[in-house]
Amino acid sequence: MSYQVPTNLNQVNITESNKSTDGFFTNYFNKIFDISGPENDAIISHFEYYTKGNKVAAKALASAVMYTAQKQGADPMQVLDDFKKVPVGNLSTYLCMYLNLSRIGTSLLGTNQTSIRNQYVERSILP
Repeated sequence: MSYQVPTNLNQVNITESNKSTDGFFTNYFNKIFDISGPENDAIISHFEYYTKGNKVAAKALASAVMYTAQKQGADPMQVLDDFKKVPVGNLSTYLCMYLNLSRIGTSLLGTNQTSIRNQYVERSILP
């Protein structure tokens, strides 16, 4: 004899809720894109120069650039050539804007909007 607890929640069909989980784990080990070893090393070494030898940071930047290039349908080596033209001090600005190409407008990375304050309001605020 089964006992049913009175509730106002709908029943959940377990077989339907497992489909998205099954799809995730079925494709878990599939490669998103493929890049050759020398291309990978070239991109990582370029970002190691900017991160002053920090290999973990360089790999993170390189993987973000390669993933964005793949989503845009661009050649990663062509993207690297474009980044080589960027002046040393402006890399973060260009990198943020490049990574924002694949993001929606409400979740942009690295953008800073300073608000313009009224000078009369600003001077009446105590530090």
